[in-house]
Amino acid sequence: MTSETNEKELAKMMVGREVILYVEKQPPKLGKDVLLIKDLYCKSKTEHNILKLKKINLTVKKGEILGIAGVAGNGQNELLEVLTGLQKASSGNIFVNGKDITNISPKDIKFNKIAHIPEDRQKRGLVLNYSIAENLIMGYHFKKPFAKNGIIQEDIVNKHADDLIPKFDIRTPSKDTKARSLSGGNQQKIIIAREFFLDPELLIASQPTRGVDVGAIEFIHRRILELRDKGRGVLLISAELQEIMSLSDRIAVMYEGEIVAIVDVKDTTENQLGLMMAGIKNPKVKRGG
Repeated sequence: MTSETNEKELAKMMVGREVILYVEKQPPKLGKDVLLIKDLYCKSKTEHNILKLKKINLTVKKGEILGIAGVAGNGQNELLEVLTGLQKASSGNIFVNGKDITNISPKDIKFNKIAHIPEDRQKRGLVLNYSIAENLIMGYHFKKPFAKNGIIQEDIVNKHADDLIPKFDIRTPSKDTKARSLSGGNQQKIIIAREFFLDPELLIASQPTRGVDVGAIEFIHRRILELRDKGRGVLLISAELQEIMSLSDRIAVMYEGEIVAIVDVKDTTENQLGLMMAGIKNPKVKRGG
């Protein structure tokens, strides 16, 4: 019995059904640039003169998943924070659908049709003492139809939760259950339901399957691919190299705050990516993008 067969059997026993561990996807149908990053620099929050991002140039097209690969601490976190308004860029520009969104607020980021799955769901994705229904509207809770004249419309909020809970397979006894009571996979599904509800043009996903069970991993991967196949752009940051290789159409490799290579996933291997992540340029790898 091969190791792949063993993994499939173990996953089936855990979930109670067949689980697709290896992503099957169609070739991308690429559109225009949805994300364009030009000459982006960012300094350290704590050490003012230390550059954490150096001349980042990237594009994500509609209908594409661009993966970011790199050993932790090589600028991925700073890139995520700058793109989501949590940290200021020192210089350079970020465009979404041709609009300059450089250094705008996290709230305005959301209202520019940009969805964000944060690296730490409990610190930045959820209010753990709030109910599932309340978490499902966080970030647009003050807007119609969920609020009117500053007052939350509970009937509408409850119906919204009743719609999304089955659609995103959130396993819970009630929409009134507090988020902290759920498993990691179901907490992550709340975030995905909330962010995907806005039908984003661009998804920025950081460690989307960290600390979740195999059934949730399969569900999350399928949802991300569905978004890509609808012609949306996805920027995927993950420490899981297999996840990067499985989901991405192209991969940008970060090392010491720089993009050292951009490759088509079909033209590279995990070993070659590992070498580039260590700062070793591999002449056998065909550059793409």
